[in-house]
Amino acid sequence: MNFADLHLHTVFSDGTLTCEELVSRAEKACLAAISIVDHDTVAGFSQAQEAGNKFNVEVISGVELTAEDNGVEIHLLGYLFDSGYQPLLERLEFLRKNRVERIYKICDKLKKDMDVELDPEAVFSLSGKGTVGRLHVARAMVKTGIIKSTYDAFYKYIGDRCPGYVSGFKLTPAEAIKLIKDAGGVPVLAHPYTLRRDELIPEFVKAGLMGLEVYYPEHTQGMVNFYLDLVKKYKLVATGGSDFHGDAKPGIILGSMKIPYELVEDLKAAKEKVK
Repeated sequence: MNFADLHLHTVFSDGTLTCEELVSRAEKACLAAISIVDHDTVAGFSQAQEAGNKFNVEVISGVELTAEDNGVEIHLLGYLFDSGYQPLLERLEFLRKNRVERIYKICDKLKKDMDVELDPEAVFSLSGKGTVGRLHVARAMVKTGIIKSTYDAFYKYIGDRCPGYVSGFKLTPAEAIKLIKDAGGVPVLAHPYTLRRDELIPEFVKAGLMGLEVYYPEHTQGMVNFYLDLVKKYKLVATGGSDFHGDAKPGIILGSMKIPYELVEDLKAAKEKVK
């Protein structure tokens, strides 16, 4: 049986491996197919495809878009879309700039509300040319000695319900779903357990959502069963992946979360229905 991992990150967002390093590890983990879903960017896709050809690993186009609903951050995965679709690229550039502005706001908020001094440049030095995000903030806080672990950063400072959190993503879930479908792709709700608002899922389905990320490291078997029931109820596709980030999340090992290749085939069948 062949396996896949459809949730991986590289240095083009908040992972620590290059595309070639990641694909090489995927080959060693006996993965037949992968998708790199870097946050709000497709900049690494062509490199990943080249590496996929080199290591005989199928690389399907992917992205993780950040949307917001009433102050709640919501992540939408897009698969099998046209990575050169110009309206998508323009929107991603807008989101990239928005992310840079957000880092300055987070650092200001940490200083003002929590008396924590974090230089934004310490964050940007970690993100490099990739899209910058909260994981870079967490890593910078560890590197500068403010805290001991990235977990502490999210739990105490910059998590969705923490004093240092800053919202402001100018993309609604419906807009993100439409953007993915307009590019010919399949929109999937990422790690739905993090929402803690499963009642929103039917609304997303009405907006065009086509799948749920059912298989995820932090989903219990009960959660998996619950989301599989929703997949069946709303005639969605089920996906899954490790959310591997390299050394940025050392507890997650590439290959530890594998899904049957049949789910990739289901995605491809869903793509044929995209209008």
